[in-house]
Amino acid sequence: MTADLLNHPLIAARYFFPRPDSVAAPFWVEAGDARLACHYHRPHPQGFTLVHFHGNGEVAADWSEGFPEVMADLGLNCLVAEFRGYGGSTSRPLLGAMLDDVAALIRAADTPPERLILFGRSVGSLFAVHGVSLFPDIAGLILESAVADVLERLLLRLSPGELGVSPQQLAAAVAERLDQRSKMASYPGHTLVMHARGDSLVDVSHGERLHAWAGGPKRLRIFARGDHNNLMFVNQREYFGEIADFVAQLS
Repeated sequence: MTADLLNHPLIAARYFFPRPDSVAAPFWVEAGDARLACHYHRPHPQGFTLVHFHGNGEVAADWSEGFPEVMADLGLNCLVAEFRGYGGSTSRPLLGAMLDDVAALIRAADTPPERLILFGRSVGSLFAVHGVSLFPDIAGLILESAVADVLERLLLRLSPGELGVSPQQLAAAVAERLDQRSKMASYPGHTLVMHARGDSLVDVSHGERLHAWAGGPKRLRIFARGDHNNLMFVNQREYFGEIADFVAQLS
């Protein structure tokens, strides 16, 4: 029941906002019934690789120019993951299937888990956190403007009755596959959580909870400036400084 419910088309319609803009020369990842049009910048074959899961309403093309080069300056390769139904990818953005795609995306980096860093921004945090639950040997996890309570976010845009289930059934389905608390607690690697204090879309308490739940070495950076969608742009020096310091801890 859980997989079918998370793949309900109403969740896809209400919660995900894909655009068709694709990266110029996709790095294709085969994931079940979907082909995912990703971008892979790999200037450091022996270095750490960052796998970036973007936010809702964004596509890999938004992150394929500039961001990978900044990561390269920090000694990182960068795989910009694309979701099914987004950008040049095939299929539809169904939540359960998107979670199933995470393992394929991580394996596509062709890097040992202990040399990987997962980065999840906004809704991308669901997939980054899921990734470290699948591969607990991953070296690091970075969360920006991230979601702690998935059920809360779903209930903002739909009701259980619209899905044909009770509130208890929806809560159970979300808890079974999207229990952010238990996934964070069981991950032993390094975690960096960044959030804007004035985030008007995903309240700062989400970042605070994710940090509190993290089971390994962790750092929380709350930025006084910025909102959900411009945190990086208005805090570039400090933002990338936090990432650089985080990477230095892993080396």
